[in-house]
Amino acid sequence: MNEIGLLEKVLPGLQQHPSVYLGPGDDCAALDLGTDRLLLAAVDQVVGDVHYLRNRTSPERVAAKLLKRNLSDIAAMGGEAKWALLALASNNPADEWFTAFYEGLRLCAEKYGISLCGGDLASLPSGKTAEVGSLTILGIVEQDCICLRSGAVEGDLLMVTGQLGASFETEHHLDFEPRLAAGRFLAESGFARAMIDISDGLLLDATRLGIASAQAIQLDVAALPLRANATAAQALGDGEDYELLFALAADSFDDLVEEWPFDFELTCIGRFVSGKPGDILDNDNEKLTENYKSGYEHTSK
Repeated sequence: MNEIGLLEKVLPGLQQHPSVYLGPGDDCAALDLGTDRLLLAAVDQVVGDVHYLRNRTSPERVAAKLLKRNLSDIAAMGGEAKWALLALASNNPADEWFTAFYEGLRLCAEKYGISLCGGDLASLPSGKTAEVGSLTILGIVEQDCICLRSGAVEGDLLMVTGQLGASFETEHHLDFEPRLAAGRFLAESGFARAMIDISDGLLLDATRLGIASAQAIQLDVAALPLRANATAAQALGDGEDYELLFALAADSFDDLVEEWPFDFELTCIGRFVSGKPGDILDNDNEKLTENYKSGYEHTSK
């Protein structure tokens, strides 16, 4: 399986009902139910020893990560998260693991005001102990506020929230805070012309933003806001940062900085330029993907 190649083959053939305002290809799907607000829907999962290390991660933290990585998708659309459904499969023999997982999920849902309103529990085949958790998140966003990946234009600045890199080493991948309030602020204010959350790696997610907006991106590696002890290579390719990457009109930069109400960083790391959509160039117009790992992609032999 090659994740990107497989999706390119499968997704174009999926039939969509007229109520599908936005189908596959963004952080969330958006459904038009006939009001001025859209229903947002996304699904994501965590797999033991892929998204977390089983021998080092408590089930409470696994559950919280599962919910928060879904909340990050809602944030990238400028939406408000409301409801969630869980599907959990495992062959873990310890009932305590399950009860701790559900307790962690309950506490995290209460923190973010999410109603856990359904789901499914299944067993995996016997053998090596494993867990797979899949969560569907539902939320709402006003039609005139929804932020897509496709709104950037040439000359826009490429902005990022927070810090990047060394997410696994610092356990940021477990302890991050989804940027829900920042996503709402950027969408409601109109500052964000296009937006995505960084989950698979800065280069890969910036490529997606560029392709959707039909733009190339010139990225200033020296400007990257690095997490403690992180390298530029980690910031560009590791992923699991769950920060917001967005396009901002250049003449709005000073206004955004002045109005920014949050205590985490806001950094300009590049700009959208003419060129092949999705190309990510350094300051010498060389492709960064030729010298750095672009991000994480699920593959199997």
